[in-house]
Amino acid sequence: MRKSHPVRRVVLATAATVSGVVLMLSLKPSSDPASAQAGGTLPQQTAAAQESAQGGTGAAAGGAVTGDVVQTQYGPVQVRITVSGNRITKAEAVQAPKGGESDAKTALSIPKLTAATVAEQKSDVDTVSGATYTSEGYKKSLQSAIDKANAAAQQAQPSAQPSKPAGGGGAAAAKTVTGAVAQTQYGPVQVRITVSGGKITNAEAVQAPKGGTSDQKTELSIPKLNQEAVAAGSADIDSVSGATYTSEGYKKSLQSALDQAGG
Repeated sequence: MRKSHPVRRVVLATAATVSGVVLMLSLKPSSDPASAQAGGTLPQQTAAAQESAQGGTGAAAGGAVTGDVVQTQYGPVQVRITVSGNRITKAEAVQAPKGGESDAKTALSIPKLTAATVAEQKSDVDTVSGATYTSEGYKKSLQSAIDKANAAAQQAQPSAQPSKPAGGGGAAAAKTVTGAVAQTQYGPVQVRITVSGGKITNAEAVQAPKGGTSDQKTELSIPKLNQEAVAAGSADIDSVSGATYTSEGYKKSLQSALDQAGG
């Protein structure tokens, strides 16, 4: 029998080893991210980044603003509004009168006032019958919140054209002016107005006679005078029957505010 030559055995062994290495390399899975993506599966880091990018919200497009606390005869009222896209999208009372009859009046008035705020986009909403003090306090705090929202919008965009403010009207043209105090036989009267585009958009009494029968006369007259001031756009409004002194004082302070506003 012929013996195998030693050199031939070395050559055959080497060839077998090379073949085995080639086979192992062909079975090893690719770890290249590009190859994985080509196969329809994103690398874990890339997939997480994509999920994060798609998970953003529009929170930066709006924000919540809380108005000043307004003290009323029955307790404090404070309003918070949420503004998005220069519109009031939500209104809520973070403080409202409570205890005794106030609970019922708050439950009656606040839902109506918040709904009216979102619907009408302004602070000059109708007073809820049977909850005059709560309604007036609500409107004052609401106007404060609107003023703050408009001021923040102007500061955020100093180089851009003024945007339409929350609550309607032109942000740059809106001006709040407080008239001089008018002394009456039953106490002082002082009126604050907001003027936008040459029109009175809101009127309120920051001072009015109180105590005894004056409370009833103030409650009777002030809401009517506020509404007439906005409707007429001037101090030439009718006096409220049964509250002549309060009405005359109101009109004097209103005229003072209009003079300051230049209207």
